[in-house]
Amino acid sequence: MRQRLSSEPDRYRGRRRVPTPPRSRYAAVVTTAFVGAGIVALGANALPDAKSVSPSVLDELKQASITSQDAAARADAADAVTRDSRTDSKADAEQDAWTLPLHGYDFKSSYGMRWGKLHTGIDLVVPEGTPYVAIHGGTVTKAGWFGGYGYAVIVQHPDGSEAIYGHSSAVSVKEGQQVKAGDQLGLVGNTGHSYGSHLHLEIHVNGKPLDPLPWLEEREVDIQLGVDTYFSEVGAS
Repeated sequence: MRQRLSSEPDRYRGRRRVPTPPRSRYAAVVTTAFVGAGIVALGANALPDAKSVSPSVLDELKQASITSQDAAARADAADAVTRDSRTDSKADAEQDAWTLPLHGYDFKSSYGMRWGKLHTGIDLVVPEGTPYVAIHGGTVTKAGWFGGYGYAVIVQHPDGSEAIYGHSSAVSVKEGQQVKAGDQLGLVGNTGHSYGSHLHLEIHVNGKPLDPLPWLEEREVDIQLGVDTYFSEVGAS
C-alpha cells in the first residue's frame, strides 16, 4: 500500500465512523451478513434454475443462517444476565446502606445526662412537618403512639439493632412493613414529652440504648457534619 504524503489531502477527514457492534454480537452479525451475501450472489448469478443447485449447498447455507441466529440469541441472553446481575448488585448495596435520617437540621442535644436523667438519644431540630427517612433497611416493628415518644416509628435492622424515631407529627409506614435506607417513615413533630419540633433518634443494641454518634460514624454516617458516604457517592455518580 502506498503511504500517503503529508501534502496530500486526507480523503477521509470529516467522515463519520460506523459504530462497531458490541463484541458479544460481532461474530453473529458478521456471519449473518456473509451468509446473506452468499445467498444473494447465488440468487443473482448461480441460480438461473433452482434444479442446478446442489441441495447440500442450500442446506449448508440454511444451517449457517440458523447457527448465526442462535449465536445472536445467546448473546442477547448473556446481556440480559449481565443487566440482572447489575440490578441485584445495586439492590444489595442499597440494603447495606446507612444514611442520615434528614438534612438541614440543627444538632441540638446529644446522648448523655440531661437534667439529672439519661437522654438516651440525639435531637435534630427542623421545622414541624419535615419528612424523615430510615437510616437503614429493616422491618417496622412500631408505627404509632409510643408513650413519651409521642408518635414514633421503630425499625429493627437485620443485625438485630433498632432505631427509634420519636415525637413525630405523623407516621408514613405500618407495622410489619419492610423499608430500606432512605425510605420515608414520617414527619417531624412535637408530640409526647417534647420541648419543641425535632426528631429524636435512638439506637438500641441488645435492647439497650447507646450513643448514636460513634455507632453511626462506624457506618460512615456523620451526624455532626451532616454527611453519609453511600448516598453522597450515589449523588455524585
